Order: sequence, then structure tokens, then C-alpha cells
Amino acid sequence: MIFPFRYVYIRLMLPLILMFVLLPVVRAQEGTLDKSEPKGTTVEEVIKRFAAKEKEFQAARDLYTYRQDVKVQTLEGETPDGGEYRQVFDVSFDDKGHKVRTVVFAPQTTLARVVMTTEDFDDIENRLPFVLTSDEIGEYDILYIGQQKQDELSTYVFDIAPKQIAGKKRYFQGRIWVDDHDFQIVKTYGKTVPDIKKKKNQENLFPKFTTWREQIDGKYWFPTYTRAEDTLKFAIGDVKIREIVKYTNYQRFGSKVTITYQGEEVKKSDQKQQPEPDKPQDKPEQDKPQPEKPQ
Repeated sequence: MIFPFRYVYIRLMLPLILMFVLLPVVRAQEGTLDKSEPKGTTVEEVIKRFAAKEKEFQAARDLYTYRQDVKVQTLEGETPDGGEYRQVFDVSFDDKGHKVRTVVFAPQTTLARVVMTTEDFDDIENRLPFVLTSDEIGEYDILYIGQQKQDELSTYVFDIAPKQIAGKKRYFQGRIWVDDHDFQIVKTYGKTVPDIKKKKNQENLFPKFTTWREQIDGKYWFPTYTRAEDTLKFAIGDVKIREIVKYTNYQRFGSKVTITYQGEEVKKSDQKQQPEPDKPQDKPEQDKPQPEKPQ
């Protein structure tokens, strides 16, 4: 996000040893961190297994329809100050099996203290629901931290950071929790990096966030809720923001998925031609103060 007309570049190439200090991990619903080595396996084998499973999940998620609800607010203390960006959209498929993104709710933004950027939208789409596959682990330093309970789940904990920033590519830096049974990421905490300098004295800063996943289909853990509440320290002044992203109604394409528009079922052949409605068919549910954690 940018503070209109003023930015500063902050290149985040932090050593892993400093990550715990700079990215304090949310402690809600967490057990005590056990720093002992994995039992019956090695750290290298755990990384290999979860990266392979994440690659499998990444391919599987591309076969699902879902609804994504995005809300970004600026705050005064803990209270929204009236500045808000909101968009709700459905991800579905056309008659040729290509993904279609249909906006169902998009009121005029009232954000005044910050501006949403291309990088913000790209992060919301691709990095808040973070996936670390076997194709990407070579780009990251991965440090085993220990084992920890997340609600009733037993997880392996890793801190990760990009080995280097290549060109304009964006990365995740922070902490992940990997289920010790399914070998999939079930929780993520950190931020996207680097913060960006586009022009002299112009800043594009990004908040720390937490993403929780839930097991949707009995096999894969899907992102269901992301929450960020952070103070962006612009050179011209601090701005506190809250960002909430919900992912709902996952259904595998090819199952009995019904898409409606203004109360009538839309046939697949007509989905690409349908106009964008001015408001959603069903009012999205109100934000909950805390997401349902994976069980």
C-alpha cells in the first residue's frame, strides 16, 4: 500500500536469526514450542515431504471454485476511521474449463490515507494464501524451529526467508506451521517482501498477516481466513490498517456447482457474458473477531 505521493524504499533481506525479533508470532491457540528434532524422521525429509505435498495441493486448488471476500480498512487506534476498500468475487469456470473471476460486490473505495497498488492486489491473490512447493524451496532459506500444537494439530515449525531478491519477483518471509500427519502448511505468519521504492521519496509498504487453513475435502488444507493488523511506517507518517480476506464455498469443478445471477441459475455457456451485478445475491457475513482454526 502506498501513502499518496510519498514513499521510501526498504529492502528486506533480513537474516533468519533476526526474523523472530522483527516478525513476532501470534500466540493465540498455540502450545509450547518444543525445540527437539523430529522423531522418526529428519528435518530434510520433512521439508521434502511438505514441499511435494504443497505442489500437489497447488495443482488441486486450481480445480476448485470459491468465493473471496476482501476488506481493507484504515484505523484510528482500534477503530475504523471510515476509509475502506471492499470487494467480493467468485472464482468459477467457463464452458471451456478456464477460470473466470466474477465480481459480485464492489462499492466505491473510501480509502483516503493509503492507496491500493498492483502489488497489493497481486499479494491478495497469490501470496496471502501462501504455498511453498518443491519448485520454490530452492529460493528460500528454511530454518527448523521445533514442534508446536496449533489447537489440536501437531505441527512442525519453520522460519523462512528468500535467499535473495530477484528482479521484481515478490516473496514471503516469516513462519509456517506444517501438519505432521498430512505434511501441508496449516498456518502462515509473516509478510510479503520487499517493500518497494518506485520513485524518489515514494513508498509501497506491506503489512504482516496471518493465514489459517482448514481441511476442506478430507485431503487438502485450503486457506480460509487471512487477517492483517499492522502499522505501516511511512516517512510522512504512520498509518494503521486492518485487512481481512475470507475464502468460502470451495467446490471442486465438475461437482454439482450451481451459479446464480439475480435469482436465476446461470448456465456455463452464459457465465462469461453475464454482467457484473451491483451488489451480491447474499450479503457476505460480518467479520468475526477471530477465525475458526483448523481442527
